[in-house]
Amino acid sequence: MTQVKAIIGLANPGSEYEATRHNAGAWLIDALVRDAGDTLRPEKKFLGRYARIRLDGQDIHLLEPTTFMNRSGGAVAALAQFFKLAPDELLVAHDELDLAPGTARYKTGGGHGGHNGLRDIVRALGNDNGFHRLRLGIGHPGDARQVTNYVLGRPGKAERAAIDAAIDECCATLPQAISGDWTKAMQRLHSFSAVSRKP
Repeated sequence: MTQVKAIIGLANPGSEYEATRHNAGAWLIDALVRDAGDTLRPEKKFLGRYARIRLDGQDIHLLEPTTFMNRSGGAVAALAQFFKLAPDELLVAHDELDLAPGTARYKTGGGHGGHNGLRDIVRALGNDNGFHRLRLGIGHPGDARQVTNYVLGRPGKAERAAIDAAIDECCATLPQAISGDWTKAMQRLHSFSAVSRKP
């Protein structure tokens, strides 16, 4: 079973986007770095902020691309090439419109589902979509025309608390996921829900 060696959290760069729903993938990386007592450092050759941590006895590369979301592939490909990582050794964390805030799912392979970050990563990896994904639910505005403003908007307090609770659960299941025990990781994460109740 292939082990995950790098976790990439997708985001848009800059303080104006930091707290927006589209940056949920980066929130996961922030939680992992914080839990490890480490910090992300700017790394030009990976087009992002990088750290290497120990997670459950394994060395794991963490990366937050500092390119815009639709250019995420360059950072992922640079990291993979430098450390000679195959696509199935990568786990990409990203926001997911089709899941409610407070839920998260693992997935391997498949299409990009219209997500510009995933689309660019597939392209940059030579159209290989065999990397793992960690889909962090942000909910859907209910109208396709509102999606752009919605993902670039900030979640309400209860919504953010639900997303953070799901991220905590992701962190708890990552030791199984990175070691290749996807069944156990999925059983735990996919049964978890901290769905926010909007007032």
